[in-house]
Amino acid sequence: MTTKKVERRIKIKFRIRKNVNGTAERPRMSVFRSNKQIYVQIINDQTGTTLTSASSLGMETMPKIEQAAKVGEVIAKKALDAGISQVVFDRNGYLYHGRVKQLADAARKGGLKF
Repeated sequence: MTTKKVERRIKIKFRIRKNVNGTAERPRMSVFRSNKQIYVQIINDQTGTTLTSASSLGMETMPKIEQAAKVGEVIAKKALDAGISQVVFDRNGYLYHGRVKQLADAARKGGLKF
């Protein structure tokens, strides 16, 4: 049984995904935020493949906002190593605030352009 909050996020997610698509030149950077962890994937939607990913699983314990910043740095490094410098940011229906914003800012500092 889904709550109104989850239903709202899913509606926002579909509204965003109508306009945001990843290509080989500019893949989509998708963020998923759970209660304890944060995950990010860089996806080529034309082929339906995940090019690289990072998460906070296995990191030492720290505040969640700091975890998000670390994951942003890790994904930027992995993307640049894979030859990806530009991405399209998909916040996945979450507000651009808190952990999602911290991850995006850290990825920008790491060298990704979006």
